[in-house]
Amino acid sequence: MISPRTVLAAALAVAAICGPASGQSRLLDRTVTFSVQSYDDPAHPYFVGRGRTVKVSGGVEFGLEPEGPQNGIDVVPVRVNIGPTRVEVDYSVSDPGILLEAKFNGYILRFETDCVLFQQARIDRDDTNMPLAVDAVSFDRGTLYINVSGLRYTRDSRFAVDLVLTDCPLS
Repeated sequence: MISPRTVLAAALAVAAICGPASGQSRLLDRTVTFSVQSYDDPAHPYFVGRGRTVKVSGGVEFGLEPEGPQNGIDVVPVRVNIGPTRVEVDYSVSDPGILLEAKFNGYILRFETDCVLFQQARIDRDDTNMPLAVDAVSFDRGTLYINVSGLRYTRDSRFAVDLVLTDCPLS
C-alpha cells in the first residue's frame, strides 16, 4: 500500500519538474516596462520616468539610477527583482532619505499582455521592512502600481509584493 506521504512527495516532484500546473501563470519570460511616476493629478504629473523594458529572467531586472530632475524631483536608486510570482524592491544602492509625498509617488510595472494578468497582489510583511499601507499596491489588467509616497528609506529598506496570477498566456 502506498502511503499518503509517498503520493504527496511524488506529486511535488512532478510539479518541480514540469513547472506550474494548468491555471497558474508566471512572470518569468514576460516583457515588462518599469517606470517611476509622481503626481497629485495624473493629468499633471510632477515626474514621469523614462521607463525601461526587459524580459523577466532569473536575476535583478532593474537597477534604477537618477535620470535628471523634473520639477526638482529625480529617481531614487533602487534594485528591482521580479520572480515567478513576486516583485522585490530594495534601496541598498541609495543614500538614506524620504520619498516625495504625493497622491502617487511610486513604481509602475506594465507587463505586455492581452489579458488580465493579476488576480491579487499583497505586501509580503515578512520580507518588508517599510511601512507600506495595505492600499499601496494595486493593479489593472497587466499593470502593477506600488505607491511609496512619503516613506523613509535606508540602505537596508526593502519590500516584496506577492502576486496571484491568472491563466494568462505569454503575449
